[in-house]
Amino acid sequence: MASLTAARVSRSVPGADLVADRARYDRATAHLDAPFAIVDLEAFRANAADLVRRASGMPIRIASKSVRCLPLLREALAMDGFAGVMAFTLPEALWLSDQGIDDILVAYPSTDREAYARLAADPVAASRITVMVDDVAQLDFIDRARGAGRERLRVCVDIDCSWQPFGGKVRVGAHRSPLHTPDQVAEVAAQVAGRPQFHLVGLMAYEAHIAGVGDAPQGRALYGRAIRFMQARAGAELAARRAEIVRAVRKVGPLEFVNGGGTGSIERTRSEAAVTEVAAGSGLFQPRLFDHYTSFRGRPAALFALPVVRRPGVGWVSVLGGGYHASGAPGSDRLPTPYLPEGLAYDPQEGAGEVQTPLRGAAADDLLIGDRVWFRHAKAGELCERFDVLHVVEGDRVVETVPTYRGEGKTFL
Repeated sequence: MASLTAARVSRSVPGADLVADRARYDRATAHLDAPFAIVDLEAFRANAADLVRRASGMPIRIASKSVRCLPLLREALAMDGFAGVMAFTLPEALWLSDQGIDDILVAYPSTDREAYARLAADPVAASRITVMVDDVAQLDFIDRARGAGRERLRVCVDIDCSWQPFGGKVRVGAHRSPLHTPDQVAEVAAQVAGRPQFHLVGLMAYEAHIAGVGDAPQGRALYGRAIRFMQARAGAELAARRAEIVRAVRKVGPLEFVNGGGTGSIERTRSEAAVTEVAAGSGLFQPRLFDHYTSFRGRPAALFALPVVRRPGVGWVSVLGGGYHASGAPGSDRLPTPYLPEGLAYDPQEGAGEVQTPLRGAAADDLLIGDRVWFRHAKAGELCERFDVLHVVEGDRVVETVPTYRGEGKTFL
């Protein structure tokens, strides 16, 4: 990939002109046949700069699941303020190590025996990759999987960040690690430190109910107040508990890092003395689910274009494809959003379709066969599972076309 980092960010995050953006995207990609996906390089860089500003000097580890494009991971890592990658599978981490990425935290436990055998037999990879555990049984599994490999493996222990008020009768947050209390975390950390084939290096505590839940949902003021109340209480509880956990684990052994947060909670998480780095990835692309936060406003940087192939009637068009639903609890918030031109919406009886998607609205009558409708995905990196390349747009031209993980022939999940 050519050096994209040479250009300087020329516009601040807020306030894109949607009419002008649509015109330049159409000009830049006039030579391409839709469907295809783009990344607006100026928006990507502006978002990256804003993440660094929000982190206020704390290193940001890039969550690769939200990017899934090696050239763009390199682009962000070349910027001051970013350090290391948070991978989502162990095979992905091994591949990233092969590509020269030298600091990789695997965010989720793995049961890939072949990957563990490779890791334990490769001194370079073993020095670069940290695996995740939250159960002694996982350590036993790794020992069985390592085969003849004898490299000492770097280990991070994952912490449950859920808020459990009223004596645990209520739970708010993702079901991740079973380790909630300082004693529980310290016990597993001691098991790691007590086995010579492992090296305890870090802790991770991802507060999904704060980092991944917008606190200013559009048109729902009362619900937004409830979210902000919950996040304030949950954040205060977690900050105190996370500090206690770190103190307890440091009695077991030294730690290289304590990872926390995500795009939606950077300011809150980096204010904790116990945390040494924050994670972020979605904020680089600014997908739809990250539009409604009081603490920041990003610019949409990743878009996909679908062609108009039918005009079923007045106020209607149909585009090719579009059923790119995001993961999570099923709901309309998991659908991609018709973005440009403004004023298009789904048919509630059909939604986003596997091979065609009808759209309604006054803007439909200005669209001709072959015109593009630009969409935003609900989440970040999942878009790259649909496209093998991203066309990098700067101004009104495509300056580079880069492969996604799919385009590299990699399907890690």
